[in-house]
Amino acid sequence: MNQPNSKGLMTGSAEESTEPIEWEMRPGGMLVQKRDPDAAVATGPLVKIKVSHGLFGHDVSVPAHSTFGDLKRLLVGDTGLQPSEMRLLFRGKEKEDGEPLHLAGVKDKAKIILVEDPAAREKKIQEQRRLERIAKTCHAIGNIRAEVDKYASQVSRFQTAIKSGKKPADQEMLAVSEMLMRQLLKLDGIEADGDAKAMRRTEVKRIQNLVEKIDSLRGLRMEPDPPATDPTVVVTTNWETFDNGLGSLSAPPPASDSHQNTDWETFD
Repeated sequence: MNQPNSKGLMTGSAEESTEPIEWEMRPGGMLVQKRDPDAAVATGPLVKIKVSHGLFGHDVSVPAHSTFGDLKRLLVGDTGLQPSEMRLLFRGKEKEDGEPLHLAGVKDKAKIILVEDPAAREKKIQEQRRLERIAKTCHAIGNIRAEVDKYASQVSRFQTAIKSGKKPADQEMLAVSEMLMRQLLKLDGIEADGDAKAMRRTEVKRIQNLVEKIDSLRGLRMEPDPPATDPTVVVTTNWETFDNGLGSLSAPPPASDSHQNTDWETFD
């Protein structure tokens, strides 16, 4: 006869089984083979159970040897709750997942109460509120982005004008820069979380780049225009020389036939 070992495993001869059998102690002191939690719901005679969940009632049929954990998995589709979010009460006591229904006294037409775990419910509420805040924040940032798009198109117009040699009014450029700074202040007053935080950071950087671009364009606008030149005037470095020496860089040589007369005429 097989004997359980210290680890709760009962082994037999090689002919009887090639794998050890794991045992567990069930409520009431009964030693039974341990159930595989991933195994299918136990087979056997079905019992019809009425599960009360708030204002709703669910009629389910399960094998009599199923566990309360099996019952929770069957109720996922009807309740929208995960097994970890459920608490099953029978005869005023909460039941553990591994406890078999028949050992707890659950029979045909028995009534079981299902309540949502308070901690899980509170966690779900907090998560729902967080998602609502993110959605609201994204909507607000989206409105600011639409405004910034308008000013970005004006900055592009300034760039095009300056490249073509025109000078947009400095007052107009300052007005656009001021409006961008106002949008930046709006973003600074928004508390963002999750994806909304990354969205806000991207928009802040975009506005800063646009303001810096306007400052750069204003600097180009203040540069003086190059002096205008008459296209009909031709400047040359070739100097024209004349026979009498005019226009020459050197003095003309003295005449060869010139002489000085030292005889002075006297008058009475």
